[in-house]
Amino acid sequence: MNRLPVSPRALAVSAAALVTMTAGASTAQAAPEPHAPDDFVALGEVDPTIIQEIRYFTRHNFVGERIDGYRQPLCILTRPAAEALGRAQSRLRAQGYSLKVYDCYRPQRAVDHFVRWAKDVEDTAMKEEFYPNLDKSRLFPDGYIAERSGHSRGSTVDLTVVELPATPDRPWVPGDGLEPCFAPQDERFPDNSLDMGTGYDCFDTLSHTLDPRVQGEQRANRMLLKNTLEDLGFVNYADEWWHYTYKPELYPDTYFDFPVSRSSLTPAH
Repeated sequence: MNRLPVSPRALAVSAAALVTMTAGASTAQAAPEPHAPDDFVALGEVDPTIIQEIRYFTRHNFVGERIDGYRQPLCILTRPAAEALGRAQSRLRAQGYSLKVYDCYRPQRAVDHFVRWAKDVEDTAMKEEFYPNLDKSRLFPDGYIAERSGHSRGSTVDLTVVELPATPDRPWVPGDGLEPCFAPQDERFPDNSLDMGTGYDCFDTLSHTLDPRVQGEQRANRMLLKNTLEDLGFVNYADEWWHYTYKPELYPDTYFDFPVSRSSLTPAH
């Protein structure tokens, strides 16, 4: 094949384009992570007595692996929500209890991880514990998974109540047996929470806060959590006994994507 002559000007333009492309790639690689607004805080700096068991930093969740965006086992919330939890903690500690949070602020990339997992109907590794009675194809229609989560706005928290002194939880490791999340408490994976009738993230109608089948001590425990939090400005999501949002939200229409990490917060926090 004959090669056409290339002018010096064309060579110069090509070289300049290559430099620009290389610089652009370097800039893209060096782009900083999103950062939390100044009014987000680490819950532990507001009230270090609240127990934290951030499940999505671990593999003990309905996906079965650490979730995207969880760099540290850390509860981050808007300051008003964190301070309201501190007031709830004071009330519960006076009665011999403590709050325990499972999840707080959740980045959009984590929600995207949930969506990808939900669309893969063949991946049912954690079904026996978290959704034993639910066909995975029903996760979207039944509202268990969605493309947006209130957690990403920073004022929503998943939590429970623990009796003091709290007994330490042993970590879940792959290979541990999976028991239905609605099994009797002594048959479910050990959790130092009060018996709420189901475990956390149980995709079942028994998780509805006021499900009439949940009675006695289990219902009383749910109402202890509900009454304490609602008296301080939190609103329960009726389908999940563990899910509460502090109102009014600072960011009712914003879905953040900064990682769950201390480096996402300003140095003052």
